Amino acid sequence: MATEAHGESEGLVFHPMDQFIIKPLTGDGPVGLFTITNATLWMALTCLAVFALMVLGTSARSVIPGRIQSVAELAYGFIRKMVEDVAGKDALPYFPYIMTLFMFIVFANFLGLIPGSFTSTSHIGVTAVMAMMVFIGVTVLGFVKNGAGFLSLFWISSAPLVLRPILALIEVISYFVRPVSHSIRLAGNMMAGHAVMKVFAAFAPLVLISTGVGLVVTPLSILAITAVYGLEVLVSFIQAYVFTILTCVYLKDALHPHH
Repeated sequence: MATEAHGESEGLVFHPMDQFIIKPLTGDGPVGLFTITNATLWMALTCLAVFALMVLGTSARSVIPGRIQSVAELAYGFIRKMVEDVAGKDALPYFPYIMTLFMFIVFANFLGLIPGSFTSTSHIGVTAVMAMMVFIGVTVLGFVKNGAGFLSLFWISSAPLVLRPILALIEVISYFVRPVSHSIRLAGNMMAGHAVMKVFAAFAPLVLISTGVGLVVTPLSILAITAVYGLEVLVSFIQAYVFTILTCVYLKDALHPHH
């Protein structure tokens, strides 16, 4: 009886965070610097998907666009307008980089919703690299464009003189926290949503273990999975949008640091 109970309890054990483990594609050895992993594979597939949409999908351009060309044009117009509205026309030369960021993140998020896939943007290592590239890029650009005048970003001239040093310290701290919040926001949201789906999915097979409870819990868990999945589709786009619009805000500060 103890063995049966133990086996039955083992059937209910689930590990929602196992889906985020980075594993080598071949073998079970340790993950080294040049090891091709599941994360590497899905990031490569993300790049291929972006290439397929933006290059192959628009190769046969026509005045009356097809479906793929329409999607590519909508994405192009959407991000271009965002850059122009948030950072100004001076930021348009940097539009290709921002467009690349958005397309990579949104495709990585959407591909991560495929059952059995790997969500590369759920890892802080991936999002931190993108956030640091933005942080270093806008900082260097700020000094190149404005010289020492870029430091006026931290000096709030409209505030009372006695408060300016305190506010300057707060501004400096918040500036260097940017890459942390920029990266954690994306990775945290993607990880949380997928973990919740995995938790609900673990209750779906209860109908096979305990028919009394399972007949009630299983349909509810399936409904919950469907609802969370629909929410994750929305979150996948929103998080790509938030990451991109924050990049535009930081770019605006680099180009126009004066308050």
